[in-house]
Formats: sequence, structure tokens, C-alpha cells
Amino acid sequence: MPVAKRSFELSLLAETFTICHLAADAAVPEWAMQGQFFSITRTSDELSVIAEKALVPARLRTDVTWRAMKVHGPFDLSEVGVLASLVAPLAAVGVSVFAVSTFDTDYLLVQCSQLREAITALRNAAHAVHEVKAIS
Repeated sequence: MPVAKRSFELSLLAETFTICHLAADAAVPEWAMQGQFFSITRTSDELSVIAEKALVPARLRTDVTWRAMKVHGPFDLSEVGVLASLVAPLAAVGVSVFAVSTFDTDYLLVQCSQLREAITALRNAAHAVHEVKAIS
């Protein structure tokens, strides 16, 4: 059964983010739990942390920086196709996405170097994107 096409509203977060890969047995660092948005995921293979670039120790930062867009929710957990309708137009123009889902909504992280392309693709797909200037 095909998924109905929906339009979503997104807001660009002001902060610039870094995605860090730490050892599976590493303690969760204090800096990882600061800021307005962060994500910490532990698996048997790794500890993955998304945090504001300014909070991450220089030795863990990468050359790749990210901006995050919050999808205005909340959405029912049984709703089908939310993420697909957002990432399909980005994939069509070659924009890589790091998605984070929460109980209420989704966040799309795109590399800063692809941000303009991502916003244009989302708008061309009938999604609304509210922008703010980046905080370094």
C-alpha cells in the first residue's frame, strides 16, 4: 500500500554539531550531556555521541561538521513514512543524512557543506524549512 505524501515543517537549529565515535566501554563524557540538543547511543560495538561542536574536546572533533533540522511533531509512533518523505528528496540530490528519532519527532543532521542543497531539496518537495544563522 503506497504511503501518502505529506508536507512537514522543520526548524534549523542554530548550533553546529560533531558526531563522535567512542569505544563501546567508554564512560559517557560530561560534555556529551550539555547543550540544547545532544544524542547518546551505546551499542555493543560503540558509544556514539552527537554534541555541539563547541562542547566537544578538540581531540575528538572531525573536519566534518553538521547542522540539525527538527521536524515539527509530535507524531504517533505508528505513523508510517515520516522519515521516508523527508530523506527521499535529500537522497535524490545526493545529500547524506544522519537521522535521530525521539519519542515525539525526528531530527535530520546534514553536513554543513550540503546544508544549502538540503534546504532547497526539502523546499522543492513541499516541506517548510525555517532557518537561523549558525552558532559556531
